[in-house]
Amino acid sequence: MSTPFYVSPEQLMKDRADFVRKNIARGGSVVVLNYDGGILFVAENRSRVLHKMSEIYDRIGFAAAGRYNEFENLRQAGVRLADTRGYLYDRRDVTALGLANAYAQLLGNIFSEAGGKPYEAELVIAEVGDRAEQDQIYRVTYDGSVTDAHGFVVIGGAADAVSGVLEGTYTENPSLGAALRTAVSALAEHGNGEPRELSPAQLEVAVLDRDRKQPRKFRRLLGAHLTALLEDEPGADEAALEENGEAEENAEAAQGDEELDANSLIDEAIDGGAEHTDSEDEPTGDDDN
Repeated sequence: MSTPFYVSPEQLMKDRADFVRKNIARGGSVVVLNYDGGILFVAENRSRVLHKMSEIYDRIGFAAAGRYNEFENLRQAGVRLADTRGYLYDRRDVTALGLANAYAQLLGNIFSEAGGKPYEAELVIAEVGDRAEQDQIYRVTYDGSVTDAHGFVVIGGAADAVSGVLEGTYTENPSLGAALRTAVSALAEHGNGEPRELSPAQLEVAVLDRDRKQPRKFRRLLGAHLTALLEDEPGADEAALEENGEAEENAEAAQGDEELDANSLIDEAIDGGAEHTDSEDEPTGDDDN
């Protein structure tokens, strides 16, 4: 009789981690950092349709790196969880920390599940507060680990190299334009050992704008506004945050037409809620991501 093949738990976890890290590193990096008016998301992404960053709820943004179909499933699960919790309890009960914990539990279970393939995805969940000290940024890794970040965080691609550049160039509470140029310079430096020049067409940029009058703080920066910020034109910061972005409205409308797929992961995430106080808030309809 043949002897069953045995792999130690330590080796199995190491092999799974190496597999995920290798595949995530093949994609572009995503930088999330604080600026004086909120939280900025910057990613190297040539696609205008397959977004790496999106809105989860009123003040909460989502960024991801890795395999698109897998982190898109996670994004949809987060939107469903946030809407359900906000409707059943109170909008204030929907927090970045709560969503990060739900994602961590989900990814941790998938990573440790014997026989299944772990998710090739890393996430950032960010929430903008009324004041800069209330901003929250959480990184959730493929194995379910959660860390809170201060200043900036980088996921995917050459995350360590980009983080190393930002450690020497990032200053606390920069302006929007300065933060964007700092992030783009860091992303450009890690390409094949030679500095590159990233054009607006190669970038996906969004903000959680603390000063936006609407309850929903997530906005994409596109077209002329993005170009002006990258070129440091006078008044570019104020112009980029004006509420007249027709291109942004069209992009959000197109994205809002997506139909959320039925996903077995959603029920697992929703079941883990804590006790909350009832309220009379109406459903938000924020499933347009």
